[in-house]
Amino acid sequence: MKTWHYALLVLLGGCCYGALSTFVKLAYSAGFTSAEVTGSQFLMGTLLIWLVALFSKKKKLTMPKIGKLLISGIPLGLTSLFYYQSLQSLNASLAIIFLFQFVWIGSLFEWFFYKKKPTMGKLISIGILVIGSIFASGIIAEGSGEMSWQGTLWGMLSAITYTTFIFVSSSVEKDTPVVQKSALFTTGGMITVFILSPPTQLLHLPVLMEIAPYGFYLGLLGVVLPPLLFTIGMPYVGPGLGTILTSSELPIAVILSSLVLSEQVSASQWLGVILILGGIVVGNLKISKKKMKKYAVLEKESTT
Repeated sequence: MKTWHYALLVLLGGCCYGALSTFVKLAYSAGFTSAEVTGSQFLMGTLLIWLVALFSKKKKLTMPKIGKLLISGIPLGLTSLFYYQSLQSLNASLAIIFLFQFVWIGSLFEWFFYKKKPTMGKLISIGILVIGSIFASGIIAEGSGEMSWQGTLWGMLSAITYTTFIFVSSSVEKDTPVVQKSALFTTGGMITVFILSPPTQLLHLPVLMEIAPYGFYLGLLGVVLPPLLFTIGMPYVGPGLGTILTSSELPIAVILSSLVLSEQVSASQWLGVILILGGIVVGNLKISKKKMKKYAVLEKESTT
């Protein structure tokens, strides 16, 4: 595969996450609860990923390693629970803004856990990101009437747990095959969801059949595809460009919320989205070019 092919995979992974909020809102409008939506997503997603795992490369794992991978899936389940709770009181285009704060929260995690102090370029990009978030939230155009403290809290919690999952998943059992590792992460996430928000209504066959289409799309787009696409593509594009590419979730979320849900997105919100993307570019573009050249050279050497 060419280098740009790997970049496209990461871009598509970000687009998958961006489409989630629209499908969740559609499920809510159809009368389903947060527990039913989240439960169906993880149930369908776990079944799909294990189906793929049956025909994929696997490695024999000890019980401690299996337990570690299952525990590492807890932040994945918490992210969905928190994010979908925020969608109950926030517009889809606003909820995704709070989830998107994982970019600068990730820098704080890196500083705290790995002692990697942010560079000036990174600090500037974070500043632009915060300003862009204010515009994108709609506060400038409409005031704070569209916001609620509950939705804001759930949204920020989802950003923290999402960041935690990114850090944990990149450091736990690196030699485990991709699909097998994703399947165990997902199973851990499903167990977390089922314990904290039991989807008891899914035990009724009519309810399960009605929500199955939503669960299938949410499971595919939020549980199965992104981890696989990121795991395949990230090593080749590097973390800098990878961050830029995964930001595709933001414009996708805003565009779909406008086209599918008919949510009004003001000019200032579009400006905020542009500022956020620009802030990430400022902080990472220079590094990304170096990474792309590096991986292009490695790929060329591997084919000769």
